[in-house]
Amino acid sequence: MTAPDEIAKLVASLTREVADFPEPGVQFKDLTPLFADARGLSRVTDALAEAASGATLIAGIDARGFLLGAAVAIRLGVGVLAVRKAGKLPPPVHAQTYKLEYGTASLEIPADGVELSGRRVAIVDDVLATGGTLAATARLLTMAGADVISAGVVLELSDLGGRAAVAPLPLTALRAI
Repeated sequence: MTAPDEIAKLVASLTREVADFPEPGVQFKDLTPLFADARGLSRVTDALAEAASGATLIAGIDARGFLLGAAVAIRLGVGVLAVRKAGKLPPPVHAQTYKLEYGTASLEIPADGVELSGRRVAIVDDVLATGGTLAATARLLTMAGADVISAGVVLELSDLGGRAAVAPLPLTALRAI
């Protein structure tokens, strides 16, 4: 088990900051170096798996959440469900549309082939910003009959208010800035 301050320091040390991406004024937090580092990925996986304890299924959000979700699912000995951007899954699907800063987006999960009713699901993603994507994922899974028990992210951008958007869902962030 890794102490919270130790994992936060590890995440910080392996996060690359990119100025003015994807637009001027944004300081992008690139977690690619963290995921490419065997020790970093292993420690992050352990910490997120601990936060997802009790889950019978892990839901990873498109796209970096797929990497983390699969790793956490393997650690816990459970399955993983990919929560996809609209149009990536064959029908029928369950869909949830949510607001972005400019416009809307949709997420989808299979409506057939994966029984979610009564499953205890933990959501995993890389970054929590405004919380729209994570909140939409929780609504989508709940609508499909799942019991969403928690969410875990590597990095929380605290000033953007995402935690409030997903409340009262228990949320673990390995590093908050």
